[in-house]
Amino acid sequence: MQDFVNENGLSFTNINDSNGEVFARFNVPYQPAWVFIAKDGIVTTRIGVLSDLELEQELNRLASN
Repeated sequence: MQDFVNENGLSFTNINDSNGEVFARFNVPYQPAWVFIAKDGIVTTRIGVLSDLELEQELNRLASN
């Protein structure tokens, strides 16, 4: 996993959830997946690749809450 992060120059936080605890907590069946946690604690899980526009829209939604 870390090799993939390094090879692709990913600059956002990635976790190594080797025991599956975090995946289970947020109902993530596979990668890629995104988990967004709003200020009020509401969790939104998005499974699959997000385009730059989709990611920007999700972050804007969180920022406006």
